[in-house]
Amino acid sequence: MTKIDVTGAPWQPEVVLARLREQVGHPATMRELIRVLEVLPDDRSAFRRRIRKLVETGEMIRIRGNRYGLADRMNLVVGRLQVNPRGFGFVTPETQAKRTGDDIYVAGVNLHQAMHGDRVAVRVERNGGRVDGRIVRVLERANHDLVGRYEVDKSGVGFVVPFDARVVLDVQIPVDAEGGARSGQMVVVQIDGWPTGTRSAIGHIVEVLGALDDPGVDNALIIRKYRIPDAHDADAVAEAEQLGDVVAPADVSHRTDFRETTTVTIDGETARDFDDAITLETLPNGNHWLGVHIADVAHYVREGSALDRCAYERGTSVYFPERALHMFPSPLATGLCSLNPGVDRLVQSCVMEIDSRGAVVRFEMHDGVIRSDARMTYTAVDAILTERDPSTRQAHTGLVPLFEAMETVYRRLHARRVRRGSIDFDLKATRLVLDEAGLVEDIVAADRNVAHRIIEEFMLVANETVAGFLQDSGAPALFRVHPVPDPMKVAEFDAFAGTLGHALGVLPEQVRPRHFQQLLKRLHGLPEERPVALLMLRTMQKAQYDSVNAGHFGLASKTYTHFTSPIRRYPDLVVHRLLRERRGRELSAERQEELSAALPEVGRHTSVMERRAEEAEREIIQWKKVRFMADKVGDEFTGYVTGVTGFGLFVELIEPFVEGLVHISSMADDYYRFLDADHTLVGENTGQTYKLGDTVAVQLLRVDTDRRQIDLGLVEILAAVRASAGPRGPGRSRVAPRGRSSGKRGRGGPRRSDRR
Repeated sequence: MTKIDVTGAPWQPEVVLARLREQVGHPATMRELIRVLEVLPDDRSAFRRRIRKLVETGEMIRIRGNRYGLADRMNLVVGRLQVNPRGFGFVTPETQAKRTGDDIYVAGVNLHQAMHGDRVAVRVERNGGRVDGRIVRVLERANHDLVGRYEVDKSGVGFVVPFDARVVLDVQIPVDAEGGARSGQMVVVQIDGWPTGTRSAIGHIVEVLGALDDPGVDNALIIRKYRIPDAHDADAVAEAEQLGDVVAPADVSHRTDFRETTTVTIDGETARDFDDAITLETLPNGNHWLGVHIADVAHYVREGSALDRCAYERGTSVYFPERALHMFPSPLATGLCSLNPGVDRLVQSCVMEIDSRGAVVRFEMHDGVIRSDARMTYTAVDAILTERDPSTRQAHTGLVPLFEAMETVYRRLHARRVRRGSIDFDLKATRLVLDEAGLVEDIVAADRNVAHRIIEEFMLVANETVAGFLQDSGAPALFRVHPVPDPMKVAEFDAFAGTLGHALGVLPEQVRPRHFQQLLKRLHGLPEERPVALLMLRTMQKAQYDSVNAGHFGLASKTYTHFTSPIRRYPDLVVHRLLRERRGRELSAERQEELSAALPEVGRHTSVMERRAEEAEREIIQWKKVRFMADKVGDEFTGYVTGVTGFGLFVELIEPFVEGLVHISSMADDYYRFLDADHTLVGENTGQTYKLGDTVAVQLLRVDTDRRQIDLGLVEILAAVRASAGPRGPGRSRVAPRGRSSGKRGRGGPRRSDRR
């Protein structure tokens, strides 16, 4: 029998797991494991730690009686629970080997007091062709505090209704634990006792935020809901302040001096931090020498410092409509590392020779110093290039040739990217116009002009060039990867696009970026362009950070990273450090091993923080849009159908740019059946069809500010129902009674879209 020696080698969980499978035939106590596996006496402490590590990773489960068993042998899977507001949930397995293609569905009765976000052990049960789950244990609680609305019932019992609709269990507040909150106020509650089969969760209120409509409460709620750090750590602020706001002369030595080269920044009107600057010269051979100069944050933020720890925790800056939660304290972000005009600033520079076909034929990487000549805005550059406004051109007469050369290079770079098949989702964006109280006064289009496109193209080519340099160096690096889409999702998308006469024309397994690009080109200007593009986006996988280069599908790029925004993205800071280490010298074997061990977790963590920021930004914008519509109930609008589900139609209004739901319960003129493959609702008696891209007239029926929802009704159907109802009022809601078209769980199980 093989004894396990756990002291002489690095952690190898597969070795211990193999011995457990061979020699332990049942869940066993730690003492039994040590005896059966004959762990050496001097190694027992280390062995216990390693078994606990396997429990943390989900490979093993600790059950009653302090027994440890192999998760797969007990038909258990460990993962994170995602709860739908309607009461059921899905568990996403942590271990890749246990993934079956779909997450595990858990009915409401089988949640067993688990809450949204909890790490759980779920028993997998197969019912025919369906895989269901039953939660047997909560391994780690996700929500030790929650935001919500404090209420007091008729009997005087206080409780908090969680703001996050996915947390479906209220929190009971004992007498004298309300923290001064009044009924109806939004609060932060700390959970003192988790729910059981006989009682709710119990907690006490630690912060009163105010009434839901009070100025600033919306921001405070979202910040606390997503647990985004609001204030910077005092040590980090002190470090930033100690750096001052002037570049030290000693820091300039041994750097490439770009101060005599005309340099500009181009940003939005309200931008306060400028982390990228551009230089451009025409070479004797007709090519262009493009310089992308990025604030050298890595020079000031040392690995392991308070500033570094603070930035890593956040992962990224978060941008709300009326405020930003910066990754770094403002003395650094808007001071020493902001490329303000007329002052010396340290940069890392990627300088590239661009030929007439937009190819990078030569490049150099530098530690540089610049002095920006002008702080330009997108609006001003667009006025110079597109509108050719005389007054703007006169005001910047010395820079006009530079901007015209930039446009030439941009068009060459863009044409090259299009030729290789890069997908450009040029979707309409919106901008909220806010008053002093943070309320929305208007919602307007935020179109990308030529200046936006110039800077975007320059950043893309710099990111790609840096990524290629790191890849070719052979050393560990951090990449921005966008995996190839799942062929099954591609097949579903293609089947729908085919119903509109716009199929991809290729097998799902053979799809390339250019196939999606060509489809978008054919759809340009058609009513179904936006909804099909949105569906195409949902077909794609999410981009993420990874130490393994898997390429970037959307950009049709073999190698890509993020280099251009170290003030607001932690991965860019990491890339800057890697660049500095790689230039001019080889990394030691020890350093390579250190990076290989650290970078995967950096990629995972920063990807999670990026998704957190995106979700928070999306929710605050949706909330403000909902509040903007609150006084427009009864008004009629025109919009496009952007989504079709078993429970209704999502409609985006043409003006203002707001999306709402036409619930199927309001479509009471017929029984409507959802055709999943076609993304349509079809009336059984009338044959009336509603599909993606349809233009519809809608009426605003209700605005639910608590749930951030806008309910719409189809004007045509509402009028018909009112006419047929007569003096008895509107008829009953008609929902198809069979299968999954009602959006409820039927014999076929729930749709994955229920987790939106």
